[in-house]
Amino acid sequence: MSGGDIDIQQAGARALDGAPGDALDNAAGTAPGSVPGSVPGRASGDVPGAASADRGKPEPAAAAAVLRKEELHASVSSPLLDTMNFLNEITLRYPEAISFAPGRPYDGFFDNEQIFTHIRRFLDHLAAQGGTPQDVRTAVFQYGPTAGQIRDVLADSLRVDEGIDVPPESLVVTVGAQEGMLLVLRALLGGPDDVLLVSSPCYVGITGAARVLDVAVTAVEEREDGVSCDDVEAVILAERARGRRPRAFYVVPDHANPSGNTMDVKSRHALLDLAARHDILILEDTPYRLVSPGTPLPTLKALDREKRVVHLGSFSKTLFPGARVGFVIADQPVADADGRVGLLADELAKIKSMVTVNTSSLSQAAVAGALLASDGRLSVLNAEAAEYYGRAMRAVLAGLDRSIPADRRAALGVRWNRPTGGFFLRMQVPFRADNAALARSAQDFGVIWTPMSYFYPQGGGEHAIRLSTSYLTTAEIEEGTARLARFIEAQSAASR
Repeated sequence: MSGGDIDIQQAGARALDGAPGDALDNAAGTAPGSVPGSVPGRASGDVPGAASADRGKPEPAAAAAVLRKEELHASVSSPLLDTMNFLNEITLRYPEAISFAPGRPYDGFFDNEQIFTHIRRFLDHLAAQGGTPQDVRTAVFQYGPTAGQIRDVLADSLRVDEGIDVPPESLVVTVGAQEGMLLVLRALLGGPDDVLLVSSPCYVGITGAARVLDVAVTAVEEREDGVSCDDVEAVILAERARGRRPRAFYVVPDHANPSGNTMDVKSRHALLDLAARHDILILEDTPYRLVSPGTPLPTLKALDREKRVVHLGSFSKTLFPGARVGFVIADQPVADADGRVGLLADELAKIKSMVTVNTSSLSQAAVAGALLASDGRLSVLNAEAAEYYGRAMRAVLAGLDRSIPADRRAALGVRWNRPTGGFFLRMQVPFRADNAALARSAQDFGVIWTPMSYFYPQGGGEHAIRLSTSYLTTAEIEEGTARLARFIEAQSAASR
């Protein structure tokens, strides 16, 4: 769901818990991993004087190795990972429930033949550029360049569609925006005092990646209308007073996941000025801007004149998530100890070479073919989808207005924001919106949502829920909002 790409509903279901029981407690006098009764240093069955009697008998099975979870990396025990699995289990347990949880694109825009058409178009493009048949075969069947083989196509698209003018060599094509986050965090935050600032509530993919990498995270709490530059600056100063070094601030400026908030143009300029003044970078994540109705505001990267913005992009919402293709714009100069200067993109490619080696050539071909077909204008390619998602958002808001009228909202203490695009909106409720409430909502009322507390890296959001509007039909939205209203009434009464 980039702001990316982690789709909560699709998070892998937790494996059934095993029951190792007494296997953790070795039999008296038995070395770990050996068979009870065996002699250390001697194979089981190799008992003096018993060779002839045992010949031909099967070897006793070796005891299976049992790993202790507390000895694994701490990230595997993170409550963040468990919450994702819990939501998935709820979805699987109640398949008839209407789910406002998944942040995935609507299936109705996919056509099986599109994949073949896109790939063929890219292959024809390579041939038209002078590529030999062998060149074309190599481009799709072999390992490709670590930084990506469609960077020129991406650079052209960014120029015509987003007003971002960067050279192809400043791009790294990644396995979704999620890999981009991992690479950027690993490259930028290396010192013991380095810290990543994130707007909170925050997309779980960035905080999850930070947890895996042992990167320290400090939250900048959003206000009702979004992140405030004054608050960002206050956190920067507070972190420095603690002896820490804020390296970057992660933000989704357009229709953020999970809050749905959008940063206005004045705030975008103010954030860039703040980054320059305090010598930090901005990690901009933009998965929803081109699948939202209306003319989008300029990206932070398009406004960036001092190379303060590392831009994370994804094609999961604008094309299809199965491609697993994203990109990073990392045009910041990097100087080594000998004075040689390269680009941050070069350093990210080095790390990528040890992580995924390269992004799938077939997936890159499909993405590039789609871009070529639209002359690089994803905004045109997604015009119909953007209108659909805009209607879906308006339908959810209208359904909530009908099911919980203004006077009833006031009496209950329920309110929600009204995003103009994106996939998500945020609702405040008068009860604890925790896992127990979610389970009751799914079981007794047939409606699923996401607790907002999942998205607060340092606590918060206990009385709020996230609703996703992208994946349901109009009929499902109408019924789903009515079910949600009945649940809110019942849960509010039970919590008094």
